[in-house]
Amino acid sequence: MNRSRLFHILIIFPFMFFSQVLAESWEENLWKPKSYTSERISSYDRSGGNDDFIVINKQSNVTIANIEGSGIIKHIWITLNAKDPMIRRNAVIKMYWDQSSIPSVEVPLGDFFGQGWAEEYILNSAPLVVAPKKGKALNSYIPMPFSNGARIEIVNESDSEIANFYFYIDYEKLKSPPPSPLRFFAWWNRSLTVPKTKSGKENEWALLEATEKAPLNANNQYTVLNTKGKGHFFGLNLYVDSPSPIWYGEGDDQIFIDSEAWPPRLHGTGTEDLFNTAWCPKEVFMHPYFGYPRVSDSIGWLGRTHLYRFWLESPLAFEKSLRFVLEHGHANALTLDLVSVAYFYQSLNEVNLPTLPKKEFRQNQPEINYRHLHKWRDAFRNEKGNIWGNE
Repeated sequence: MNRSRLFHILIIFPFMFFSQVLAESWEENLWKPKSYTSERISSYDRSGGNDDFIVINKQSNVTIANIEGSGIIKHIWITLNAKDPMIRRNAVIKMYWDQSSIPSVEVPLGDFFGQGWAEEYILNSAPLVVAPKKGKALNSYIPMPFSNGARIEIVNESDSEIANFYFYIDYEKLKSPPPSPLRFFAWWNRSLTVPKTKSGKENEWALLEATEKAPLNANNQYTVLNTKGKGHFFGLNLYVDSPSPIWYGEGDDQIFIDSEAWPPRLHGTGTEDLFNTAWCPKEVFMHPYFGYPRVSDSIGWLGRTHLYRFWLESPLAFEKSLRFVLEHGHANALTLDLVSVAYFYQSLNEVNLPTLPKKEFRQNQPEINYRHLHKWRDAFRNEKGNIWGNE
């Protein structure tokens, strides 16, 4: 089988199929009359020139959209240029609905759009798309309704200016408020986990000692989201930086709806299973609902992996509360740098989430590479007195 035919079988045909599946909803509605007005706010050059961008000074914030009345934001496109290599983590996007003084979205720019560690790479999901050139175009297709105004800010916490910030914000202006009181939220979290085994060892796959059996302890889990009120959860970006070559994903997901007791009815079997894959994958794969747009490029699973899952087929509905936690390795056995962005809808007056940490607490962990692996092997050989290193 030649490469061209294999490419069509593995890439083109599946996306044609899923495009058709996704198309069924809009095919039923595309031809119907519309009662909204199409509106856009963009960074185009008001002088008629070609400088279609704004400059965002260091340590400053800019309001890029201040919309009155009722509507639904349907698309956001952003691209930017700055000297700071961490600008996608050091710049923050904030969104406010219905004159609220508290942001419903306060997330580092790159992490919100599906770009971990301030990197640039391609992402191809249904709600979020990061497009060529090489991941420089950030797109959101998440519907964001409001009944009494919307405001979007960019906060540049960097010590460098954003020399070029381009954007489109496309929205539907409505004659009457949206029928639902639920509003869009996104929450960023990060934790540098520590082993919770009895011995304190980073034990996985019984490499160092017998595998422990560990019932749920909420204090041991990584928190994806913990919120009270009525709403529905529909998306997760998870960015994993592993300091070990061992598989990072034996941890189960546990989703508690409306304060149910353990075990919750939504109890998973492993991290890759939560993200709809299997058997410790290490390959780039992107589906409209789930995928791995970034995988470790070192030995084993050492380094950075980005996973995403969108419950577009059936968002996780809750009436009183939702607590979504994830083990860091089986029985919380591993040290991992975990960053997540949770996407959900809820009433404005019911959400009270922790605020975003300052940029100093959002920086990447130091890279562990082949030099460190060689030093580890040398220490092992010196301890064992052998010459190969796997004795």
